Parts: sequence; C-alpha cells; structure tokens
Amino acid sequence: MNKYALHGKLKAKEGMALKLAEILLKAATLLENAKGCNLYLVSTDPGDLNSVWITEVWDSKLDHQNSLKNKEIKALIGRAMPLLDGLPEKGQELEVFGGKGIN
Repeated sequence: MNKYALHGKLKAKEGMALKLAEILLKAATLLENAKGCNLYLVSTDPGDLNSVWITEVWDSKLDHQNSLKNKEIKALIGRAMPLLDGLPEKGQELEVFGGKGIN
C-alpha cells in the first residue's frame, strides 16, 4: 500500500483556533469527493488551545497537490492565513504502511 499522508500543526493567533478549525472543516467538506482523498481530519489539542492539527491521507502526493488548485480550497486558505500566528510549520510527510480504515 502506498498512500501519501500529511500530519501537521497550525498555530492560531490567541483565541482564533476554533475559527481556524471551522474553516478547515469547510475544506474537509469540499474534499469529500476530491480525487484521491481518503482522510482529512481536523483536531484540537486540549493542552494547547491555540493549535489545530490536520491529518490527511491521499492516494498520492500529486492528488494532494491538485486539491490545492481548487479555487474554493484556495479561498479557504486565504481566509485561514490571517488567523495563523506566523507561517505554517512544515508538517510531517508520511508513507502509509497500512491500518484500519485505509483501503
């Protein structure tokens, strides 16, 4: 199984994490039928109230890159960027070995 996975943290400005998470959940809705998208999770950290975690699994890195070209996704990124406390950290790029829920 060769799937492309991303796992990363976005640091929001003070008090903006839930608003950021809401924008990312809209992205998840847009990605429901995106080619190659197997998983898109938005999570918060009870120990770090200004962080939002994103976990994604794609059929390929190319499928992920192509999703970023969608004009609605681009618009959501544009709405999310001002909520961030600095530039996004580079997330972990992983190759999925297998597991429950991944075809």
